[in-house]
Amino acid sequence: MNRITQLFNSKPNDNLNVYFTAGYPELNDTPRVLKALEKAGADLVEIGMPYSDPVADGETIQQSNDRALLNGMNVRNLFAQLEGIRESVNLPILLMGYINPVLQYGVRNFCQKCAEVGVDGLILPDLPLDVYQKEYKDIFDEYGIVNIFLVTPQTSEARIRQIDAIGEGFIYVVSSASVTGSKSGVSHNMEEYFERINSMNLKNPTLIGFGIKDNDTFQKACRYSNGAIIGSAFIRVLQESTDLENDIQRFIQTVKANKSQEAIV
Repeated sequence: MNRITQLFNSKPNDNLNVYFTAGYPELNDTPRVLKALEKAGADLVEIGMPYSDPVADGETIQQSNDRALLNGMNVRNLFAQLEGIRESVNLPILLMGYINPVLQYGVRNFCQKCAEVGVDGLILPDLPLDVYQKEYKDIFDEYGIVNIFLVTPQTSEARIRQIDAIGEGFIYVVSSASVTGSKSGVSHNMEEYFERINSMNLKNPTLIGFGIKDNDTFQKACRYSNGAIIGSAFIRVLQESTDLENDIQRFIQTVKANKSQEAIV
């Protein structure tokens, strides 16, 4: 059974998915960040594959992409860094990025390599659902790689149900029609949208992303879903860190702290 499915079977709620860019802040930091995230209590991790034109991302993640590319990160380097990672890291690992580098690598070769190094799933926002279903789903299934789809406030109910029927792992609920790194928090309109998705009783778990940045937004997202995704706020932690492992530990614990834990602290 895929590690993502195992996670939601054993821990249905309050799951924290953390995004970071491969090769950031330094080229060889990817395994170090992964290990620190698991130790700190993250439930699953998205590793961003740096891309020269990350159109869905805000300034913070764009800058991390630029830095990682300058550091020399690419798909082959990422796979090399993930060799043997399953000897020390057990949490589910996803790769997130754009379809172009995957096509250049070769979809079958890419999925095969993901399986070899222990990657559990992919998030490719610009891979159309119908293209995935017709051309690539059999390949993903052959290697046990889950493909995660995104929905937005503009996605119709019919489309969401189609995604739910085809998809596995979880559904990525984008909180708003904006880029990553929104500082507006969770608005009333967003909560109405989350409630609408929640009331559909989908077969797949849902994780809410975009605008999740701290304990307050994480707790709000968890009221309507199986957890949340933090990206830009974590990238800023890496950007400003002077002690990577300890800074990661503090950030994850702060985000996941419940009210009783906060009172004790």
